[in-house]
Amino acid sequence: MHGPAHAHSHGHAHAHGGASRADNTRRMVQALLINVAMLVFAIIGAWITGSLALLADAGHVLSDVLAIALGIAAAKVAARPASGRGTFGLGRVEILAALINGLALVGVSIYIAIEAFGRFSDPPDIDGMGVFLFGGLGLIGNVLATWVLVRGDRGDINLEGVLRHSVADALGSLGVIVAGLGIVVTGWNVLDPIVGLLISVLILLSSWRLIREPVEVLLERAPEGINVEEVGMAIARVEGVREVHDLHIWSITSGFPALAAHITVDATCAVDDARRAIEQMLEEDFDLEHTTLQVTAEQLLQLDGG
Repeated sequence: MHGPAHAHSHGHAHAHGGASRADNTRRMVQALLINVAMLVFAIIGAWITGSLALLADAGHVLSDVLAIALGIAAAKVAARPASGRGTFGLGRVEILAALINGLALVGVSIYIAIEAFGRFSDPPDIDGMGVFLFGGLGLIGNVLATWVLVRGDRGDINLEGVLRHSVADALGSLGVIVAGLGIVVTGWNVLDPIVGLLISVLILLSSWRLIREPVEVLLERAPEGINVEEVGMAIARVEGVREVHDLHIWSITSGFPALAAHITVDATCAVDDARRAIEQMLEEDFDLEHTTLQVTAEQLLQLDGG
């Protein structure tokens, strides 16, 4: 007698688990140390030169420091094993960290923009050469931090969030260098708030993915790149399958997609064989390794109904 068969295929349940997460955490610690040093230099530079562009860069570096510290803490918490009521573990702490980082970037961007508009009417005197030199130091630090991070597992949205902070800040340092050089050559102090405003826009743009993707995970939307209808049709094409319903695909956390479905198979079909065939197809064709399938023989449904 065939009963409902519940299958849990764990496999590599977390795409960035174990060694990969440990490596990402190590890289974030290295990037944190680099950014703390850059923050000190940026604050000193902004104070010495009076530059808003450097202050904006310091603000972004501060957001980097907070982002990386939050990312490291989230990675350590997420690595804890599942227990008690937390049957999936604490992987979504990474998602919350990424969302907080994104919102923090929006706040930094708004603050810098307000400061920039306030300086357009009466730009203060700026030490252009000082801005240029401190911008160069910032660029070196950002390139180094970005190089450390980009070699990690990019499937981890937590690491990706920190990396995007670093890349945007490297571009911000380029803007500071341009502002400093422009002031030295032309004497136009208004270049400083202009670059500060451009950096604020850059920060705002870099926050978009960090807000969108965590919200999609929290709303349990299907992961990007997975077409739910296509998955359902693929299951229906497996030999013996008669019906697919209650199909759900979502992400537990970044790199950890999950699927649950109720599947009806032909009365002559072996339930366990059909389940294994579906699991294999989902893993090979859609990279879905964590699946919960309730497979029921068609004949049993007819008997229950009669």
